Amino acid sequence: MPIAAGVAAIILLGAGLAGAIVMQRLTQPTAQPAATASPGAQGDLPTTSEANTSSTDAVSVVAENLTIPWAIDWLPGGELLVTERPGTLSIMGPDRKTIPITGVEHVGEGGLQGLAVHPQYAENNYIYLYLTTKSDARLTNRVDRYVLVDNNLSDRTTIIDDIPGAGSHDGGRIAFGPDDLLYVTIGDATDEDAAQDPISLNGTILRVHDDGSALLENPFASLVYSYGHRNPQGITWDNLGRLWATEHGRSGSASGLDELNIITPGGNYGWPVIEGDEIADRMISPVLHSGPDVTWAPAGIAYQGGNLYFAGLRGQSLYQLPLDNTTSDSLRAHFFGEYGRLRDVRVGPDGFLYVTTSNQDGRGQVQVGDDKILRIDPAGIQ
Repeated sequence: MPIAAGVAAIILLGAGLAGAIVMQRLTQPTAQPAATASPGAQGDLPTTSEANTSSTDAVSVVAENLTIPWAIDWLPGGELLVTERPGTLSIMGPDRKTIPITGVEHVGEGGLQGLAVHPQYAENNYIYLYLTTKSDARLTNRVDRYVLVDNNLSDRTTIIDDIPGAGSHDGGRIAFGPDDLLYVTIGDATDEDAAQDPISLNGTILRVHDDGSALLENPFASLVYSYGHRNPQGITWDNLGRLWATEHGRSGSASGLDELNIITPGGNYGWPVIEGDEIADRMISPVLHSGPDVTWAPAGIAYQGGNLYFAGLRGQSLYQLPLDNTTSDSLRAHFFGEYGRLRDVRVGPDGFLYVTTSNQDGRGQVQVGDDKILRIDPAGIQ
């Protein structure tokens, strides 16, 4: 059945699922064709984790015809916000509205990336965007705060400026933690050595007040919370309040390993000195890494029901890791190759997982309706 391009609507559910949302296209959902897996270009079969062909009955397409959706979040009323990397913010409520964001430089992996809704949005209407821009003919990144009222953005305030930028390794994930502070992941912007300098912002995770100012309690009396990162693109907190982060390793290297880390204040995560199982004094090795023969290219990560779920770009999988056994043997790879490259994963107000595809980013095989947002019942993929 043909799909109407660019059309998606959200039905807000009242009784029975308070606060939960689903989105429905104006045409009926059609079965999604599986991508033709091409591991040499897209990813490698999961050999250090259990490859799992989970039932597609657990999956529904809730939005489609997006262009490189990078991050998602929800307003208190249930409306879904989506950043699209070329430079638009989509607001999906009873209708869909697309707002162009000024200043975005969509170059390489850069563009409009992270998104966060303020924990007190009902009082202040603040949302936050992380974007690549150009300053004095060079690429940089910044975090902007906006007021969002009646589907209109106003009062742009740049709260963190002059973040190192490049055509790759821009980091870009932002999220409010359980402490109501804003956390920001920043890549090394291809300057590897700078990641070992906690004074530099290259290769760091920041922790700031909601106005972008530093905390006196931060380990270096600056914005920096941890350093020694290569390209962290996902953060989440588990039920114990621990901060987890995904990180892209060096492609094609014998030790070029993707990582899953627990982030501690002042921690040095080793890049580019150590990778994988390597150890060094005063450097932190990952809880889990992909191994030299498998590439995850991990991006968004979420915690739900005792498990971490993270999206794989080149890995083309939704990875699941139970926190009662964080070994490679317990890592499961769901939907390998079925939906192509996966970018973000979040837990929605309804307790389901929401996952974005990223097949229009120049590195994927575009399927009908791409890019999409998938709604996944975690109980259906255990």
